[in-house]
Amino acid sequence: MTNIVEATSFGATSTTDDVLSGVNLKGKRILVTGVSAGLGVETARSLAAHGAQVVGAARDLNKAKAATEQVQKDAAANGGGLALVELDLASLKSVRACADRLLAKGEAFDLVIANAGVMATPFGHTADGFETQFGTNHLGHFFLVNRIATLIRSGGRLINLSSLGHRYSNVDLEDPNFERTPYEPFIAYGRSKTANILFAVAFDRRHRGRGVRATAVHPGVIHTELARHVDTSQIEKIIEQRNQQLAAESKAPFQWKSIPQGAATSVWSAVVAPAEQIGGRYCEDCHVSKIVPTSVSVESMTEGVRGYALDATNAEALWKKSEELVGESF
Repeated sequence: MTNIVEATSFGATSTTDDVLSGVNLKGKRILVTGVSAGLGVETARSLAAHGAQVVGAARDLNKAKAATEQVQKDAAANGGGLALVELDLASLKSVRACADRLLAKGEAFDLVIANAGVMATPFGHTADGFETQFGTNHLGHFFLVNRIATLIRSGGRLINLSSLGHRYSNVDLEDPNFERTPYEPFIAYGRSKTANILFAVAFDRRHRGRGVRATAVHPGVIHTELARHVDTSQIEKIIEQRNQQLAAESKAPFQWKSIPQGAATSVWSAVVAPAEQIGGRYCEDCHVSKIVPTSVSVESMTEGVRGYALDATNAEALWKKSEELVGESF
């Protein structure tokens, strides 16, 4: 995938259409998880509208079918396509079945965009007994992507959707399911989003030799179904803290992103950014982020990534623990 537009000319307000302007994706095959709402639908739409054959994975196929009507129209008008596959990331049985179907088909992918996820859920467990957020956001994708890794073509990429929420917590490999730690929704979310970054770091290290790169992205703060478990007052408090910090840095106040702006960093890192620039990194607002030291508080961080989320030793420890939890080695 080549740069059509200078990769650095995009930012926080860029949309998927801005990023993909002039890009032809005919002949490209792309897997996107979570295509029944929000960012997943827009990611699939923008790629299919530029000629890509998109395979969209979703837990509820009826919901996904209704949500992707426009994707089908844009695809048909531009030589792209969308096929749906069933995938419940909170069930290893479902993940295995989905991977087996894709492997049986044997058609290669140029890109895998691990977009699906849940946020700040009440305490609960997946079908396999993992804490809901870690199990769904990280382990489900870890299992799926590794099972289909042979289908990713040389020159391909893995894009993991992470979040600024990774700043709330490093992974806890001693107690991943909160069996000894009091459960806090945003701490659990932070652990899972750090895991998404660390998985990209470890996957990139394993596959770059064959020309496959992996990165993690923060899409921005957007009104989507993802926030359905979050109290409005909690969001208002976070935004108020953010605005105080932005004012202290003489920056403009916080702005919500639209869904096309939110999905822009996913497609930028997937298609436009040079592979060597994004491999094993964390991106936001269509650029690669800088590491912010832990001496800077969560409230004071307006952008950037924590060092623990890019740490190679941490990434390898998570990989090993994840293999142990899913009962397979990759």
